[in-house]
Amino acid sequence: MKLSEFNTRMTPDLIASHPAANRDESRLMVLHRSNGDIEHLMFKDILNFFDEHDRFVFNDTMVFPAKLMGNKEKTGANIEVFLLRELDEEHKLWDVLVEPARKIRIGNKLYFGLDDSMVAEVIDNTTSRGRTLRFLYDGPHDEFKKNLFALGKTPLPYYITREPEPDDVERYQTIFARNEGAVVAPAAGLHFSRELMKRMEIKGVEADFLTLHIGLGCYRSIDVEDLTKHRMDSEPMEVSEGLSERVNATRDAGHRICAIGTSTLRAMESTVSMNGHIKPYSGWTNKFIFPPYEFSTTDALVTNFHMPQSVMLMLTAAFGGYDNVMHAYDVAVDEKYRFGVYGDAMLIVD
Repeated sequence: MKLSEFNTRMTPDLIASHPAANRDESRLMVLHRSNGDIEHLMFKDILNFFDEHDRFVFNDTMVFPAKLMGNKEKTGANIEVFLLRELDEEHKLWDVLVEPARKIRIGNKLYFGLDDSMVAEVIDNTTSRGRTLRFLYDGPHDEFKKNLFALGKTPLPYYITREPEPDDVERYQTIFARNEGAVVAPAAGLHFSRELMKRMEIKGVEADFLTLHIGLGCYRSIDVEDLTKHRMDSEPMEVSEGLSERVNATRDAGHRICAIGTSTLRAMESTVSMNGHIKPYSGWTNKFIFPPYEFSTTDALVTNFHMPQSVMLMLTAAFGGYDNVMHAYDVAVDEKYRFGVYGDAMLIVD
């Protein structure tokens, strides 16, 4: 398929700039992919579509406060630094984006904090905007990370134009986040409250977790019309042996697997074997899914309403059927569903 086939009628006023007051009280559109039927519910109604021994698989990645404001040595110019990932714990090396990039050269020092207590030196140019920073900090690593993150802000997506607020620290994070490493929150998981997780437990719907640390690649604009030529950025992920055994046993017993979010589904499809089972895996994935694609690991998908021409929309269309999903997006626009990470959700079932 072509990039231009994933335009939607979404307008900026439909983008949610703040989350719903309660996690499980966003709206829920249910799309039945077998016939294209659509229902309009609340997210807390999701359990009506699942039975005892069905299994939800979540992404338990934890977002870290990746946005820092620093000042360049001598000139004092304001420089935004976006932490992407730690490259070397011993030497405190980080892969970062800097803005404005044109002002930063190898050898420049950047100062952070009101008292300039955190200092970094640019040691490499990796891309036109990217740099490698070495933080000049003599204390233990745990202390360094604590002080570094204390200076950072929640890395809200580019389409949320306001500044991060104190509530974002909690709300731009799932309640089950535990493995630090993402700069993008797994949006579908944000809808799950402790009350809803308890109701799942009471009903006998199982919860399981994998890890995929979502990077900025999912927001990177696709610059080719032919989608077969697009290359996703690689992201670290882990599927444990226990998870793979439980998921495979659930499917073999005839129960359903629901992937909570496109990142979860990408991770599962990255580990699938010939018989449709998933395998334990610890490494990297750059899997890019767009229609047509035959899924073999999952029976249902929970996902938010995504930006036009985004890789998340493409995966959603591959799972729900292109015509079904694009029609559902038209309905979402007409019904004023909220788009983006803080927006409403879609459940795709048979």
